[in-house]
Amino acid sequence: MSETKYGKYIVTRPRDRDVEEWKEVGDTRKVNVYVDGEIVEGGYYTMGTWWYKASDEPHPDKAHSHDWDEYLGFLGTNPDDPLDLGGEVELWLGGEKHILTKTSMIFVPAGLEHCPVYFRRVDRPIWFLATGPMRSYTIDFKEQGDSD
Repeated sequence: MSETKYGKYIVTRPRDRDVEEWKEVGDTRKVNVYVDGEIVEGGYYTMGTWWYKASDEPHPDKAHSHDWDEYLGFLGTNPDDPLDLGGEVELWLGGEKHILTKTSMIFVPAGLEHCPVYFRRVDRPIWFLATGPMRSYTIDFKEQGDSD
């Protein structure tokens, strides 16, 4: 679509490295869309992933924080009950464990440690969305034993 004036703002595929990751994770999850300032000039970080199956591996696997606010969305795909998540997600915020079974949008203020995230049960696909007002995604993993 880039042959038009504004087609450059329409992103219809994930990054190449996300497509490569599909081969590694099989049918557990697939990143469908990723945008940031490198993909679209002036764009900010947005990522969307379909989760198809539960996984014992967390994603990401460590608590981390950012110096910017972030939204995490976990959206159910049941057209008869869109509030039903269609599974169970374990999300850690500030060292607290939360179990999600309903469609949820989580605001993560700058500096709040969050993750890991476990997709414990997936009865039907779960759409995961993450976005924040940064031109590129940055992450600050805390090392074991670090304190503020």
